[in-house]
Amino acid sequence: MTTILIVDDESDIRSALRIYLKPEGYDLREAEDGKQALDVLHNEKIDLVLLDIMMPVMDGIETISKLREFTNVPVIFLSAKSEDTDKVMGLNVGADDYITKPFNPTEVIARVRSHIRRYTMLGCLVQKEHHWEIGGIVLDDDEKSVFVDGKLINLTPMEYGILKLLIQNPGKVYSSQQIYKNVWKDEPIGTEGTIAVHIRHLREKIEINAKDPRYIKVVWGQGYKMETQHGTNKCVEK
Repeated sequence: MTTILIVDDESDIRSALRIYLKPEGYDLREAEDGKQALDVLHNEKIDLVLLDIMMPVMDGIETISKLREFTNVPVIFLSAKSEDTDKVMGLNVGADDYITKPFNPTEVIARVRSHIRRYTMLGCLVQKEHHWEIGGIVLDDDEKSVFVDGKLINLTPMEYGILKLLIQNPGKVYSSQQIYKNVWKDEPIGTEGTIAVHIRHLREKIEINAKDPRYIKVVWGQGYKMETQHGTNKCVEK
């Protein structure tokens, strides 16, 4: 059975998450602060952690830093809208995702399922035909759909084409001219500005912080690439 650790100092929050997750068949553990959470993680097999940011004794930022010293279990932050800086900091030190309070039950279940599926599939990156998944991004070319952290993202045809090109070839650097030729199917003449604008718009849709992107990286003087190393287990069945 899949075991989820809920870490929050508010009993009402823990109770709400129990109501959402128990019917899904998950085995649940609870902690009121980061110190209790670390004790549980050291003594039990946990498949996913739902971790509040603002807590007494030990907050979520310190907790994620310490647990990443001994486990790669998926961690989803529970955050208030006013905690944007903490969200970004948490992702930078090893969190996989975040959910904003107040919770949408459907979103909670979708995010939990998505991260547990990746974690239980051994953290590999395997592609199957017409379907690619890196971190929280899932692109299905048969359905022409893109999901980021469980949410359907609406992209323009050109944004979709750029994302498809990069996600098909993770780590490979493409110049603006190469992107234009591959996506626009035309000769790349003076295309740098056009590609930069589309990349910026794409980042605004798929990144938590477009100014500090996790996925689409610039290789200065050379072009753009899809980053594969950003703390998330990655696996799609072939």
